[in-house]
Amino acid sequence: MRRTLVPVINIPPLPPALGGVVHTLQGETMGTTWSVKLVADAARRLSTLHELIQAQLDHVVAQMSTWEPDSDLSRFNQSLAGTWHLLPDEFFSVLEYALAVAQASDGAYDPTAGALVNAWGFGPTQRYNEAGFVAPTPAALDFARAQCGWQRIQLDKTRRRVLQPGNAYIDLSAIAKGFGVDQVARVLLQRGIDSYLVEVGGELRGAGVKPDGQPWWVALEHPLPSSLTSAVTKNANMETIAALYNLSVATSGDYRRYFEKNDLRFSHTIDPRSGEPIRHGLASVTVLDRDCMAADAWSTALGVMGAEQGLKYADQHDLAALFINRGIDGFEEHMSASLASLLQ
Repeated sequence: MRRTLVPVINIPPLPPALGGVVHTLQGETMGTTWSVKLVADAARRLSTLHELIQAQLDHVVAQMSTWEPDSDLSRFNQSLAGTWHLLPDEFFSVLEYALAVAQASDGAYDPTAGALVNAWGFGPTQRYNEAGFVAPTPAALDFARAQCGWQRIQLDKTRRRVLQPGNAYIDLSAIAKGFGVDQVARVLLQRGIDSYLVEVGGELRGAGVKPDGQPWWVALEHPLPSSLTSAVTKNANMETIAALYNLSVATSGDYRRYFEKNDLRFSHTIDPRSGEPIRHGLASVTVLDRDCMAADAWSTALGVMGAEQGLKYADQHDLAALFINRGIDGFEEHMSASLASLLQ
């Protein structure tokens, strides 16, 4: 029997726009897809808005992608030790926030872990041969670890620049999609659209209400039962529904990207502190926050911490988070106090 938990968001009694209908725009970005549902007049032409949204997301890729060799980030990663790099405002702001989360999480999230991501084959360079996935050698891991460490990154906030300390490889994949969602939301607001649901690769942000006066209801992401090796899935039919009224949702899960070899799962979520994929049994973490960039970064940090440490941290720092752990009998759900307070 399906159980639905409905977060109570304090929605002011704003009437829906008269004559407004829900329009849907879609496209591709960051190796995934994006979609926007928005409320506007039925006759409004949206081709220009579609172009603006795509251009904004392309702008994020041009600045922060490790997959594009000519991006601002790739140029920094390939630069010589001791060189300073002026950054675009968006890039600088994202990197500054990423380093703040790294410090606050004691390195559970580390934007300089790109060398480890690459070593395990989850970056632009894949690790395959005829036999399938190839784990990095101990020597390769040691070399990658030596390149990491958020403390090595020095920012000049006055001149909006960053110093390359030598062989630092920054990867903003765990925060860029959320930032892209926030940027699209800003584009919509600048064009007078205040009721919308933005999605990029599963990360979401909603505002306003639909023409029927209802908020944007979304189901929090849950690992598929087929991703379990256990035949029994506890709470497999449970569903948590959130009203995204000026609220964002981001999920980090080990079922999204992973390798399997010799019955072992190698998750794309790398613990920067050990240099290896997480193995504590946490299947996913979903974080709700006003800004999608924050939700994106913190879902990664809490996912690295694991259910026990992550839940304790979330309660101590008032983070609204849902942890789904792999137990002996299937999935086990744990909810932070902040998230529980939103539920009716």
